[in-house]
Amino acid sequence: MDEKKTRRTAVYIDGYNLYYGRLRGTAFKLLDLPLLFDRLLAIQDPLATLVAVKFFSATALGNFASHGQLSVESQDSYHRALAARHPDRFSIKLGTHSMDRNGSWMPAFVDGQRFDRKVQTRVWRIEEKKTDVNLAMSMYRDICKGLYGQVVLCSNDSDAEPVLEALREDFPELVIGIVTPVKPPTGEAASRRHSASLARHAHWTRRYILDEELAGAQLPPVVPTKKKPIRKPTHW
Repeated sequence: MDEKKTRRTAVYIDGYNLYYGRLRGTAFKLLDLPLLFDRLLAIQDPLATLVAVKFFSATALGNFASHGQLSVESQDSYHRALAARHPDRFSIKLGTHSMDRNGSWMPAFVDGQRFDRKVQTRVWRIEEKKTDVNLAMSMYRDICKGLYGQVVLCSNDSDAEPVLEALREDFPELVIGIVTPVKPPTGEAASRRHSASLARHAHWTRRYILDEELAGAQLPPVVPTKKKPIRKPTHW
């Protein structure tokens, strides 16, 4: 392909949205992200050359994870494996979590009934912080520097709409793509599968990711590094 006709492309991934929207409860958690997006972009935009995959998330909290500290270690191993396998085009930026340690009063769940604001219970409330802002700032600053001709957002979170709107207005030559991290729609669920507020600012939208695409883009059981090799966690 003529190099002059290729489109330098960067992918920005909301890790929390990807995990809970598509990977949680599946066998595809050890996803080779650059490999997956190489293949998706070959379908969506044959002119694209993937030069950067930027991952935004926060460190797992061992006190609340299913497997405690082992979940934190598994997440860290996964992030290091991606960085070792793709040192020139994968990067990660981690935010933090905040927790209301006094508990927040929220409507109590009663099976089969609508919520009643008068019936409340105190709950732990944990929120991921900085991820949305880190992603938006990185995307906008990269384009201000003229680094890429196309940006692809992997998220279904409408909080990213302002940065997409700003990019379309300020850089009309920029191509914007969306990959929605959800399963293919079936039955009645088909009507709400992707964020229309994100799609309206994109030049193209991929509305789901197939199981076979995830299965075909998994990291190997052992990833070599300059030091100790990283082995596939037994759980996550």
